[in-house]
Amino acid sequence: MTGQQGTAQDTLTLALRENGTTLGARVTAASGEPAVDCLLTAAAPISDATAQAAADRLSFHLGLADDLTDFYRLARLDRPFSRVVDRLHGYHQVKFPSPLELLCWAILCQRVPMPVARNMKQALVEAIGNRITVDGEPRWAFPDAEQLATLDEPALQHLIGNQRKAGYLYRATRQWLDLDEAFLRTGPYDEVRDQLLSLTGIGPWSATFLLIRGLGRTEHLTPDKEMIRAAQRVYGRTLDDTAFAELTTRYGRHQGYWGHYLRVGG
Repeated sequence: MTGQQGTAQDTLTLALRENGTTLGARVTAASGEPAVDCLLTAAAPISDATAQAAADRLSFHLGLADDLTDFYRLARLDRPFSRVVDRLHGYHQVKFPSPLELLCWAILCQRVPMPVARNMKQALVEAIGNRITVDGEPRWAFPDAEQLATLDEPALQHLIGNQRKAGYLYRATRQWLDLDEAFLRTGPYDEVRDQLLSLTGIGPWSATFLLIRGLGRTEHLTPDKEMIRAAQRVYGRTLDDTAFAELTTRYGRHQGYWGHYLRVGG
């Protein structure tokens, strides 16, 4: 997120793109209540529709609307895991600012060193030029799908220096224009996963990455070695596939949050 957002004390500043408008956002903790205040800025007057779209985007990005009441109730019945919740209580999953941005990142970071992927992403962001000043600092908004669709394969290859990834980005961003983000957030899980798997360059791992960290779909969990190791540290025992599945099932539609808390606090 270099250049896209920054933090200072209790303030988050970032740039975003909604309804064809580049916006700067300054998010701070609201005084005396569990809420945040947000100040939006733009080069021209901001319409009500754009302000509402930005509020939805920021709330979704920061997990502000996630209701953890039932998740915490289940955690209190699970003594080993309750210690993790005690440390992280109140933490909501912070997702990528948009699933489109995560789609592009999932393609860029496959099988290349992280610094190389970051440079590719930054080149893409700065080439489009959604720049705005927030609190005296320049911030760059990730391009929207319509902007990315203006770049052909040679232009993408020139920017990121990788022919295969340029081809994936070219096709995937155009396919994204045919998808409905509202459906991806709330539609039947298996149907959403199938739609993601139909995107060029997206396989099972990237689809799971998109479901959880791009769309906030926490009702299913696909474990990996890192998560299983975290669970074994928390529960103090070796967990085979059956034992891990039993723990996962206990958390029902919150199992993705359980797995995320394990990663962060385990």
